[in-house]
Amino acid sequence: MKTKTSPTRNSVSPSLLWRGLLLMVLVLAWIGPSPSAQAVNPPPDGGYPYLNTAEGTDALFSLTTGSGNTAAGFDTLYDNTTGSLNTAAGANALFSNTTGVENTAIGFDALNINTTGNHNTATGVFVLGINSTGNNNTADGYGALFHNTTGNSNTAIGRHALFKNTIGDENIALGVSAGSALTIGNNNIDIGNGGLAGEANTIRIGATGTQTNTYMAGISGVTVAGEVGVIVAANGHLGTVVSSERFKDSIKPMDKASEAILALKPVSFSYKHELDPAGIPQFGLVAEEVEKVNPDLVARDEQGKPYTVRYEAVNAMLLNEFLKEHAKVEQLKKDFESKIAEQQKQIAALAAGLQKVSAELELSKSAPQTVLNDH
Repeated sequence: MKTKTSPTRNSVSPSLLWRGLLLMVLVLAWIGPSPSAQAVNPPPDGGYPYLNTAEGTDALFSLTTGSGNTAAGFDTLYDNTTGSLNTAAGANALFSNTTGVENTAIGFDALNINTTGNHNTATGVFVLGINSTGNNNTADGYGALFHNTTGNSNTAIGRHALFKNTIGDENIALGVSAGSALTIGNNNIDIGNGGLAGEANTIRIGATGTQTNTYMAGISGVTVAGEVGVIVAANGHLGTVVSSERFKDSIKPMDKASEAILALKPVSFSYKHELDPAGIPQFGLVAEEVEKVNPDLVARDEQGKPYTVRYEAVNAMLLNEFLKEHAKVEQLKKDFESKIAEQQKQIAALAAGLQKVSAELELSKSAPQTVLNDH
C-alpha cells in the first residue's frame, strides 16, 4: 500500500515563497494600518468633533486637535494635525498642511505642500502648489504663484500669474502670465506684463507693442504746483529729468555747443488726421531735420528712428545762447558807458577851456587902452 507523505520544507519552490510574501504584503496594504496607528479613530467622515468636516478618501486623515477645518476631496488636508480654520476642496488640496491656520485651497493640488503657512487663499489647479511656509498670499488661476515657497503677502490673479516667484514679498500681478518672470523681487506691481527676474519696487502696466494708447482719468486739467513734468522713454519707462549734481558726470560749460540751435528751423504744422481729427495748428520742430543739425537733440523709438525732439535740451541751449548774447550786450553797455564817461570828461574839459578863454576875452575888453602920439 502507498503511503502519502507531506512535502518536505526543502521541496517548496523559492518562487512560491516570494509569491506568498508578495500576497501577504498586498493583503496588509489592502487592509491598511490598524485603527490604533491612525491619528483619529475612525478617520473623519462627514461631521466630526470640534467643527471639522471631512468628505473624501483620507480627507483630514491625520487630524488630532485642529478645529473648524473643512476638507472635501481625495487626500485633502491629509497631514493636518493641529491646524485650524482651513478649507480645502479638490484632490490633494492642502495635503501637507500640518499646523497652518486659516488657509483656503480650492482646486487640484492647491497649496499642496503648504505645511505651516497661514492665511493663504488659493483658487485653481496647482495654485500655490509648492508654497510651504509663505503667509498671507492670494492666488487665483491655474498655476498662479505655483513656485512660491516662503514669499509673503503676494497677490496673483490670472493663469500663471507670479508663476516663478519663490521668496518675493508683497508683489501684485493681474492678468495671464502677469509677473510670471519675477523670482525673488519685492514690491512689484505687474498688470498685463510679465516683469523681469529679480526686479524690485517696479510698476509695469501693459506690454510694449501690444498696448499702443493710454487713457487715464483724473490727470488732464489738474494742477500740481511746484512739481516737474513726466518724461516717457520709447519703452514706456516713466520718469522725470533730474538736475542735481548727485546724478551727473562730466559737468562742463556748454560753450559753442549751443550754437547748433541757430541752424534749427521752427515750423508750423498740424498732425495727421488719424492723430488729430480737429487739425489744431501746432508749432515746433521736425525731428528728422533736427537730427541733421545735432543727433543728440532727438529721441528715438525702439527701431532707432527719431520720433520726437528733446525740447528740454533745446531750451537749455536757448538759455546758453541767450546768456552769451546777454553777456555781449552787457559788455557793449559797459563799453558804451565808459565811452560816454570819457566823452563827458572831454566835454567838461572843453567847457572849462572855453570858459577860460571867454573870461580872458572879457578881461581884455574891460582893460583901458593907451594911445601913443608920435608927433
